[in-house]
Amino acid sequence: MNRIDKSQETYKKLFGDGVPAAYAKHPEFQDILSRFIFGEIFDQGALDDKQRELITLVVLTTNQTLPQLKAHVRAALNVGLTPVEIQEAIYQCAPYLGFPKTLNAISEMNEVFEEQHVALPLESQQRVEEDNRLDKGLGIQKEIFGDIIEKNRKNAPSNQKHIQDYLSAFCFGDFYTRGGLELKTRELLTHCILSALGGADSQVKAHVQGNINVGNNKETMITALTHCLPYMGFPRTLNALACVNEIIPEK
Repeated sequence: MNRIDKSQETYKKLFGDGVPAAYAKHPEFQDILSRFIFGEIFDQGALDDKQRELITLVVLTTNQTLPQLKAHVRAALNVGLTPVEIQEAIYQCAPYLGFPKTLNAISEMNEVFEEQHVALPLESQQRVEEDNRLDKGLGIQKEIFGDIIEKNRKNAPSNQKHIQDYLSAFCFGDFYTRGGLELKTRELLTHCILSALGGADSQVKAHVQGNINVGNNKETMITALTHCLPYMGFPRTLNALACVNEIIPEK
C-alpha cells in the first residue's frame, strides 16, 4: 500500500471519517503532515497502535500542545486503550514536567472522558501507602537502574539527600508502582518524555540503560523516538538518538 492510501487508512482508524478543520485553508500542509505521520511514521518499526498512541499522549503533554492532545485521547480510545491506561500515561509525566503541565493535560483528558461518558474518578491504581512509598520506590529504582542507586544516595551531599528521597518516594514510589501500565511501558514512556523535553541528555542516557534493564531493546527505543519525531522535531530526536547510540553503540 502506498503512503497516501496508508495515511488515509490510519487516519480513519484513529479519528474516524472526516478531515482536519485546517485542511480547507492549508491542504498542502495537511497532506504533508498526514502522509508523513500516518503514511510513514506509523508504519515504521514494531510498535502497535496502542503503544504509539501512549507515546503520542506523553509527547503532546510534554509539549503542552493541548488541542492535539485532546484529539489523541479520542484516538487512544478508538484504538482500544482503556481510560485507565490513558490516565496512567499522563500521570507518568508529572515527575518530569511538574504538576501544572500535567494538570493541563488531565483537564483535556477529562473533557474527552466526560463526552464519552467515562465516569470519574477511575478505579484506584495506587499500590503504596505512606509508610512504604519510599521503600517501594527504591525497589523499583534498583530494578530499573541497579546498584548505582545506592551509590548515588550514599554520595549525595547532606544538604541534598532529601532530593534523593523525593526521587525515590515520589517519582518511583508514587508513580512507577501504580497499576494500569506495566513497568516496561512506563520506562519507555519516560524515555520519550525526557527526549521531548530537550536539555536532559544525562537523564535520557540513564533511562536508555533503564529501558535495556527492563527488557526494551535498542530497536524498540529507536522506533519510539521515530514515532516522537513529527511531534518534537528533528533536533530533539537526533539528540536522543545520539544518547541511545552512546549507551548502546552500533556493532
